[in-house]
Amino acid sequence: MRFGVMAMQPELITADSAFDHRALVRCVAEAGFSVIELAGDLVLFFPDAFNPPAIDALADLRLRLGLTYTVHLPLWSVEPATPLEPVRQGSVAALVAAIRALEPLEPEVHVLHATGALASEFTRMGLGPAVRPLVLSLFQDRARTSVGQLLDQTGLAPRRLAVETVEFPLELTLALADEFDLSVCLDVGHVLAGFTGPVGLEEALDRCLPRLAEVHLHDAPWQGPQRQIAYGRDHGRLGSGDLDVGRLLDRLVAAGYQGPVVFELGLADAAASLEVVRRLRPGALV
Repeated sequence: MRFGVMAMQPELITADSAFDHRALVRCVAEAGFSVIELAGDLVLFFPDAFNPPAIDALADLRLRLGLTYTVHLPLWSVEPATPLEPVRQGSVAALVAAIRALEPLEPEVHVLHATGALASEFTRMGLGPAVRPLVLSLFQDRARTSVGQLLDQTGLAPRRLAVETVEFPLELTLALADEFDLSVCLDVGHVLAGFTGPVGLEEALDRCLPRLAEVHLHDAPWQGPQRQIAYGRDHGRLGSGDLDVGRLLDRLVAAGYQGPVVFELGLADAAASLEVVRRLRPGALV
């Protein structure tokens, strides 16, 4: 397995208008990570983060340092599952722009939140048993339309687009992946914390493995038999929650998984988590 970390490291970003994306990625690489997940949301604060000169600089860095990039497509302010059509269309446009800008970097996979904050809000509402399936199917239908348009407008091979396990029922996310032959990004902390519904990590892993292209690794409390969602308690360093790290890594190795495992953590916590991996399962490191 190849362990990486996200490039969005707030402590390394200054308020200086002369934002240097290459310097940011170099700092992350110098911390010992060769797989780096680029954040599409950077353009919210730094509009030039993915302009052609920045992309050229990142491409040069990739070749010189032997880096592999993955991309987390924009999620802040983006809602590809909204029934509000102008917002949905704008969301697709933002996602398409990000893919087109970043494709010269040959990212291994683009990670997508097919459903965003609005869909998550309705997912956790106390909707009645008759209403809930209707509401969720509405969001699912709009997400389906957006994914179809995204693939059509970018020409991206479906398996290079990975839908992430977010706060939306796992079975609906996987149904979307099956319909379009997409990959899946298993977010371990999201599943542990209960965001994907009443499903355990073992079951979620089993269901994701046939399409697994990336793992987001962070710790969280297990939702437990009461299915109490642990909001705000995910994205912890390994060892801070209930994740059985050794068992997860054993399962991935046994399945022959060779894709990126990205720590969605700050650099210090990512480095500490990598040490946990090195101590528990040194054979998982390549």
